[in-house]
Amino acid sequence: MKILIADTFPETYRERLVEDGHECAYEPDVTADDLPGRVPGFEGLIVRSTKVHGDTLRATETLRLVIRAGSGTNTIDSATAAERGVYVCNVPGRNAIAVAELAFGLLLALDRRIPDNVDDLRAGRWNKKEYAKARGILGRRVGVVGLGRIGMAFAERAAAFGAEVYALAKRGRDPELAQRAEAIGVRFVDDLPSLARSCDVLSFHLPAATATRGLVDRDLLDAMQPGTIVLNTSRGEIIDEDALIEAMDAKRIRAGLDVYVDEPGQSVGSIDSALARHPNVYGTHHIGASTEQAQQAIAEEVVRMIDAYQRGEVLHCVNLDPEPAT
Repeated sequence: MKILIADTFPETYRERLVEDGHECAYEPDVTADDLPGRVPGFEGLIVRSTKVHGDTLRATETLRLVIRAGSGTNTIDSATAAERGVYVCNVPGRNAIAVAELAFGLLLALDRRIPDNVDDLRAGRWNKKEYAKARGILGRRVGVVGLGRIGMAFAERAAAFGAEVYALAKRGRDPELAQRAEAIGVRFVDDLPSLARSCDVLSFHLPAATATRGLVDRDLLDAMQPGTIVLNTSRGEIIDEDALIEAMDAKRIRAGLDVYVDEPGQSVGSIDSALARHPNVYGTHHIGASTEQAQQAIAEEVVRMIDAYQRGEVLHCVNLDPEPAT
């Protein structure tokens, strides 16, 4: 199989693909705009952050499989891929711990104002009086919106720090996740506004979809308590950024963010985001899944998915019903 790897991918796993008989072109610096001119002739495409637009999919007759080396597929035009018979597949669950760790790190950073401490020390300013003010995590009411694998991993970490964990009631929850929720004493409420009113921390772990776009809007922000901490390590599109800025100014809401609506589609670039610049925001560069542990686990699964595809089995497909192997 001829495969274009259009993003960073661990060398060990690139070598394994070659050892398995695949022809791999490794081009981690290719951009979304470059892809239409590069993808013809390849049957498989592996991406992480690089966007796959409809122009890319229409530029080739050979492409059959696009693997997003991560969980979300909102950066891929899955509808156009389906029209052209191209499978779009993801790697769910392998980055859950890494994203949960970052979300919890942002919570701790906000509570203890760690970045501001560092900035002042580097500038030669000593202000113990100012930075001795912190509330702590013990006993806080932490609401988790999206109690999937990532949300559950975050919830378990919050519970380990002594927080009271809340989530939305949901029928048909995965039995394993339901059992884990029961084990840490998650308390369930019926709707999102009730969750917002009940909690002083809200952490969002949701996919980008029509139902989640702009979910954190003025109405939900109005329901939040003054001083609430909002965490988003999922997708920037779930937040109405203008509304969040207004709420931060009016209600002392603070935010820990790893994602933004207009973030760059490549690893290095520039960003012009009023939200990211706001003094109430501690932000990172969409690095939730970017730990060595997570990337190795994801790469391992990508290799397994390609091996399965060669046997006629399509794993984790999000846009087409795979045909049974013959």
